[in-house]
Amino acid sequence: MHLSRPRRSPWRELVLVASLLAWGICQASGQISIISSLGIEGYEALLELQNVPEGVQEYSWHRGASDSADSMIVSYQPPSQAWQPGPMYSSRENVTVKGHLVIKDSLLNDTGSYTVRVDLGNETQRATGWLEIHEWEDDPGISANTTSVVEYRDPMVVFCHTNVTDATRIQWYVNALNVSSNEQMTISPDRKTLILHQLSRYDFMIRCGIENVLGFPQKSDIIFPKVFYGPDSVLLRTKPSNFSSVLAAEVGSAVQLDCTSTSSPGPTYRWIHNGSFLSSAASLNFPSLTWEQMGRYRCIVENPVAGLSFYRNVRIQRPRKCPLLSGTIPEIRTGFYLSGSLVVFFIGMTVLGGVYLCGVLIYFLITRFSTSKCASKVPTLWNLKPRTVRDAAKMPQLALPVGTIDGTSNSIMIITAVPIRGHSL
Repeated sequence: MHLSRPRRSPWRELVLVASLLAWGICQASGQISIISSLGIEGYEALLELQNVPEGVQEYSWHRGASDSADSMIVSYQPPSQAWQPGPMYSSRENVTVKGHLVIKDSLLNDTGSYTVRVDLGNETQRATGWLEIHEWEDDPGISANTTSVVEYRDPMVVFCHTNVTDATRIQWYVNALNVSSNEQMTISPDRKTLILHQLSRYDFMIRCGIENVLGFPQKSDIIFPKVFYGPDSVLLRTKPSNFSSVLAAEVGSAVQLDCTSTSSPGPTYRWIHNGSFLSSAASLNFPSLTWEQMGRYRCIVENPVAGLSFYRNVRIQRPRKCPLLSGTIPEIRTGFYLSGSLVVFFIGMTVLGGVYLCGVLIYFLITRFSTSKCASKVPTLWNLKPRTVRDAAKMPQLALPVGTIDGTSNSIMIITAVPIRGHSL
């Protein structure tokens, strides 16, 4: 029997209410009373007295509702500590110093009324109470339709075997926690069936329990479900370390590939090399790498029970030499890339374009300079300077029309006086 904090049951509530009422009535009247109680077959039962005054001379317990001599069980006198059995004594009864009746190894037929007579010397008081003995309820049994399920996929149905008909007295426990119906599980109306829609790897214990008449829980055996799960991922380790799934290694160097994963049951491994099956081991070890061992490798991890599989890829190739560095780097091209021919083409086009622009600039400067020189040498009317009189006579003359008062027009000849070199006008 598993003992924990008891819960109230209908029987306990009824007995408690009856005892409180009897105790209150007897206190108000100054009379003794018996606290009615419940007992379990095979265990000790107790009928306790309440409101007992001082100076009691004798306690006399009787079976039934009367205190006749034929129904006496046992009598006890506190002053002399004298003890006397009666006709109903069965060697299992005893009276304590405070007058309580104790019945050891109680039986179902001990159920019934009990009467006590208390002799106070100057008066005698009587009280009658009830004792209820119940058969001990066996611990509930438990069974399931299966104990092996795949995580988050297979349901599981669990049955609680008990004669208890009060559904409120049946409880279910998952991982030691009291559970009720929710999205992951459903409990039947009579609470004797638990349906787990899906289980996880962390659901490791299932049991049911009942509450006996005393309010103490009695629990079944434990079912430990076997939950198959995984693999969730694959971890691939290499020596030397790889970068971006590319392992750079020289021919003749040592290479090791380790593939690990977690699942239940343990996973199986398959290595594929360039599309062909290579090994079923979890690790590959190449003490001296050959040309034939270069290429693409894939590690496949499988759980045959759960039907799940994962894989990881890695490529083994020779490292590419870097002319600026003494070491080696893997052949990994990222970002913007130009080939050598394209670089030469762009350099040539840049040079030709520069030459062309320089030629155009030089041509523009020469043309501009030539135009300015020629314009300064063209003769005009005002910059003509004759050297002789004869040259002056040959200079062009300008005639301007002049209007008159009578409306006729005449022309005025304008002769420009230009000083002649070596002559004066």
